[in-house]
Amino acid sequence: MGLSGWLCQRLGIELTASLREWLFGRMLWLEDSEEFTANQVAYYRRIGFDAEQLEGVRSRGNTYRARIDVIPVRVVGIRHGDTLEIGGRQWRVIEGGGHSPEHACLYCAEAGILISGDQVLPRISPIVGVWPQQPEAEPLSLFLDALTRLRDLPADTLVLPSHGLPFTGLHTRIDELLAHHAERLERTLSACAESATALQVLRALFKRELDAHQLGFATGETLAHLHHLMKRGSVARDLAADGIWRYRKVV
Repeated sequence: MGLSGWLCQRLGIELTASLREWLFGRMLWLEDSEEFTANQVAYYRRIGFDAEQLEGVRSRGNTYRARIDVIPVRVVGIRHGDTLEIGGRQWRVIEGGGHSPEHACLYCAEAGILISGDQVLPRISPIVGVWPQQPEAEPLSLFLDALTRLRDLPADTLVLPSHGLPFTGLHTRIDELLAHHAERLERTLSACAESATALQVLRALFKRELDAHQLGFATGETLAHLHHLMKRGSVARDLAADGIWRYRKVV
């Protein structure tokens, strides 16, 4: 989405995208208000960021807006189940989820090709995170449900991802991603054996040192796993007297 304006201008085309994907990108590109920054700071304060970290959040402002080109003012909307004709072939829209607001994968049965985007990557797990604009979101369920939908495709499908080389073995890779998140959920639950902040849980999941950019992503992923466990009823959340959320395993 961040390159959509550049691509549309360069190629002289309309943007075709899912509506929530376009709307969220357009909103973030336009957003430059004090309220935006104040919400970011309040969100990370409740998570447990210290004064220095919060000052970093405040000074960086809207980092998305600073990194991208203009998001087009109009869009041709698509949604799950739609069929697009590209290059004389039919491509079915399969909605992803969890990584971005309304991720669209494209599948061509005739060619046996899935353009997976960020939904299924060959070597890494895409970021599944909770962000300040939707602090109560539970994106991990959306991500896992999307993997289940994609597993219905033929096992020999050729996958074209957004990162890394094309690959086959879609079912195996999906099983690996499901196992990865199951393991992360177990570690998250163990970290909540005693009441813990999100940052304390984060340190149980991410052992290496993280810079400010990596810390933001790691925080979002940690919260995604915590919120999933809260939805299951395995973890409860309490707001402590210092204004910081703490998470505990439900016995």
